[in-house]
This record gives sequence, structure tokens and C-alpha cells, in this order.
Amino acid sequence: MKLGELKSAGHLPTLIAAFLYFDFSFMVWTMLGPLATEISESLAKHGYILDPNQKATLLAIPILGGAILRILLGFLVDNIGPKKTAIIAQLIVIASLFYTFFRGETITYHELLAVAFGLGFAGASFAVALPQAGQWYPPRLQGLVLGLAGAGNIGVVLDFLFAPKIAEIWGWPAVFLVGGILSTIILVTYIVMAKDAPPEVYTPRKKKLSDYLKLLRDKDTWWFSLFYAVSFGGFVGFANYMKVYLMNVYRPEMADIGMHLLGESNVKVVAGYFGALCIFAGALLRPVGGGIADKLGGVKSLYIFFGVVAAMAFINAFFVHDFYFAIIVLFTIMAFLGMANGAVFQLVPQRFGKDMGIMTGIIGCAGGLGGTALIKTLGWSKAAFDSYGVGFIIFGTIVLIAIIGISLVKTRWRTTWGATAGGRI
Repeated sequence: MKLGELKSAGHLPTLIAAFLYFDFSFMVWTMLGPLATEISESLAKHGYILDPNQKATLLAIPILGGAILRILLGFLVDNIGPKKTAIIAQLIVIASLFYTFFRGETITYHELLAVAFGLGFAGASFAVALPQAGQWYPPRLQGLVLGLAGAGNIGVVLDFLFAPKIAEIWGWPAVFLVGGILSTIILVTYIVMAKDAPPEVYTPRKKKLSDYLKLLRDKDTWWFSLFYAVSFGGFVGFANYMKVYLMNVYRPEMADIGMHLLGESNVKVVAGYFGALCIFAGALLRPVGGGIADKLGGVKSLYIFFGVVAAMAFINAFFVHDFYFAIIVLFTIMAFLGMANGAVFQLVPQRFGKDMGIMTGIIGCAGGLGGTALIKTLGWSKAAFDSYGVGFIIFGTIVLIAIIGISLVKTRWRTTWGATAGGRI
């Protein structure tokens, strides 16, 4: 697909602005993940020692907040437009970031939980960026366009690459200062570049509560929610918990690798680098998954992507003990979850093209809830069994359930709305 076709078929500056907005919002949304160890140690100095469940809760709150708020922002997108919605949400995020910086290391655990919910507005940007970009483009380009806009997931890679090092040099509150400054710059850029689609391109329909209830009665809403709870929930859950997982399971190995291969003595920074490597795969390949789905069809693509993820989850649960093998498995899981994200949103606009704002909110909420559940499951597995094996088994089983679900709906989809959707199903 040539970039020129994207420009001629839609509005390229808005696509770029949507990507930047979602990219940096995603970076802010998952900021607590790569800082979990530093924040825990800081709280411990002030007499508050976090157990595995409390750490999981702190990491899960932004994901849960983002899930709930995606419905709210999706509603606002359909009623006041994507641009106004984005500006409101971004201002709340910026305020949360600067508040955390100025409170510094004296901030309490309960204050952090409140800040974590404020960061959920950054995660809810998904319900704004994707509809805003998608409204400009025809059905045949939806997989690629929404994959590109959704590739803002790469923001979490920036977290893992830079946040631990910034925290090492200036302290973890400085990461929130950098996040606040960058978010302000991105907001100004977005205001200048982004435009809502004009009526001749896309005519929004203002939504009421009854519209939500109507869509929630549609069984396809629940199927898409399941698939996205697995794909995006898996991606964001593993992304947010990646550093905690690596530090708990492979800390000695990373310390040795850091000293001998990377010249880095801080194991927390080393964990950030390897976490970034795995997460980068999923973020980078989301548009690839959308492009593959445009050619093969979203159903066939999801079979492949989910099948690989399920296999890797069980392999990690039963067979992985070596650090390098674990990184290969985690890299593969994240890569195929990222492509599955693109495949799901190749299908959604074909089924719910006139309700993309509200549907992105509902399905995005399901993705956030899936991520929250995965983080809490991993934390519970560690606390209950001193191992993450059970957590991976549970996740792999849920992926298999999603594959069965695809088998149950594929024929009906292809013979009903898929027959006239304008893209491959």
C-alpha cells in the first residue's frame, strides 16, 4: 500500500496526528509498568511495603480506568466530535502527570491509585484516535489505516527504553515531568494537525444511552469484545507487567547479561531493555496484522494469530526455564497479539461502520478489562503459587476459547453483513 493512496483517499495529517496522540497517550498510560520496581522501593523507604497483589493493583488501575473511560470518550466522540474529546482527555492526563511530579517521592500509595486512574484517560485515547482516523477512509483501507493509528501502542516501548534510565539518573518523579512536557507538546501538535471528517466524508450520529443498550443487545458486539479482550488485553497486560515478571523470574540472569553484554550494571534498566524488545514487536506489527487481514480476511488471520499465541502461552507455562528462550517466547506472544489487534479492527468497521465511535469505546473497554484481568491473574498466580505458570495456563485457555468463538461465527459473518461489507472477512 502506497502512502500516496492514503493521502488521496483520506486526510494524511489527521492520520499522523491520531498516531502521535495515541502513541504518546499509550506511553503515559503504561508509564507505571516500567517504574513499578522504583516506585515500590520508594514507598518502602517511607514504610509502605507492597505485596504482589498491591503491585498488580497499582498496575491494573490505569488499564481498568482506560477501559471504563473508553466508553465515555466513545460516547463523546459521537456527540461532540473526536477533536474536542481528545483535548479534554489530554488536559486531564497532563494535570495528573504534573501533580505526580510535584508530589514526588512523598506521594502515598492511595494518591498513586488516584493518579493511576487519571492516567486511564490516556488509555481511553484509543476510542478517539481510531474513529477519527477511520472516519476519513473507505472500507478497503480500514485494516491498514486503523492499524497505523493503533500502532501508537509503540509508546509503551519508549517507556521501557527510557523511563528506567531517567529514574536512575534523576529519580522516578522526573519521568512524570518528562511525560507532562511531551504530552503538552503533542497536544499542541494535535490541535494544529487533526481535523474531524466533514459531513460529505462521514456523517456522525449523536448517540443516546439507548444506542448503547441496542448495540449491547447485538451478539456481534460481545464476540468482538471477547476477541479484543484477548488480543489487546493480552498485549497491554503483558506490556504493563513485563518488567515485574522479568525482575521476579530472571533477575540474576539479567544482572549477568547487563554486566557482560550490555555494559549496564542496573538490572532494572536491563529489564526495561528486554521488555522494550518484546513489546516493540507487538506495537510495530499491529498495522502489519491489519494489512494481512485486508488480504486474507480478518477471520482467517485471527485463526493464525491466536493459534500461535495459545501455543506460546502453554510453552512458557510448561517448558521455559532459560532466559533467552523466555525472551523468544514473549517476543512471539507480543508480536502475534499485536497483529491480532490489527485483524480485529479490520473487521469491526465493516460490521459497525456507522457506530465506530461508540463501538470503539465498547470493544476498547473490553480490551482494557482483559488487560486488567491478565495483570491481576499474573499477580495472583505469583502470590498463590510463587510461580507464573498457572497465570499463563489460564491465559492460553482463554485464547483457545476465542478460537472456538471464531469458528462459531465465521460462516454467519461471511454470509450476512460480510457479503456486502466492502472488505475481506
